[in-house]
Amino acid sequence: MRINDAHCHFLSRRFFEVLSREDPRGRFNDAPADLMCAALDWDPPGTAAELANRWLATLDFQHIDRAVLIASVPGDEESVAQAVAQSPGRLTGFFMVNPLAEDASAHVERGLGPLGLKGVCLFPAMHRYHLHEPRALAVAARVASYPGAALFVHCGALTVGIRKKLGLRSRFDVRFGNPLDLQQIAVEYPSLPIIVPHFGAGLLREALMLADLCSNVYLDTSSSNHWIDYHPGLTLADVFRQALLVAGPTRLLFGTDSSFLPRGWNRAVWDAQSAALQRLGASEPDIEAIVGGNFDRLFPAVASRV
Repeated sequence: MRINDAHCHFLSRRFFEVLSREDPRGRFNDAPADLMCAALDWDPPGTAAELANRWLATLDFQHIDRAVLIASVPGDEESVAQAVAQSPGRLTGFFMVNPLAEDASAHVERGLGPLGLKGVCLFPAMHRYHLHEPRALAVAARVASYPGAALFVHCGALTVGIRKKLGLRSRFDVRFGNPLDLQQIAVEYPSLPIIVPHFGAGLLREALMLADLCSNVYLDTSSSNHWIDYHPGLTLADVFRQALLVAGPTRLLFGTDSSFLPRGWNRAVWDAQSAALQRLGASEPDIEAIVGGNFDRLFPAVASRV
């Protein structure tokens, strides 16, 4: 079966440099990527091209055809573009934008324009803004003006494991992450694919309501989905059942939320999700759409550059 992963994080050197600025003790200032990775027992990223080639190697080892790589701090679209350039037929680039930044529009235009990336990621709980406020709407409008681009919006509970491990403070506010706040954007730009990861990350009901009301909303299945613990008695198979009932098999995107090396691609997520779909009795065509076909339809593979 063809497997595409719609959600992997590309933790470049710039990612660690930006993160190190939030450490009040300055523990990592001299060499952020190397010192942070040593503390975490992770492999340092090297250059963007080197990190991309390691990702391609782990995808090969796990028999994964294609993957989305997400630049995981604002302003890092250049790194993920360099990564995608290593194998544009297999790697698709997304990048994070903070609509509150004065240069937000410029980043959107550069990322989706000359850099050729395909998705803009919004994290309203992280940067503390409402999705219906003018600056967020302006970013959505610019994304919608690029045919083939998608808007990725993290809703619900938000935790970043690396912050916890390094003792860095998180000022995230889940009140800004209601999926229903996306309805205005979805209705205004019906041809813009809007991806809500982790089934809404604890706001499953709201994510399903949004998907039911707006046919351009997609749910990605990524992460361990520990938010299920917020709903007594709910299982991963139950989540897939409701998502299939409401959104249908053509609007679900398989993802793992894989992020760091040497672990690489997180096969445990695949094992859990494929088992849940089998337990549910999902048909083979539906499974094939979820784990590969929908990705290929939204983001057609491009030829490698000579």
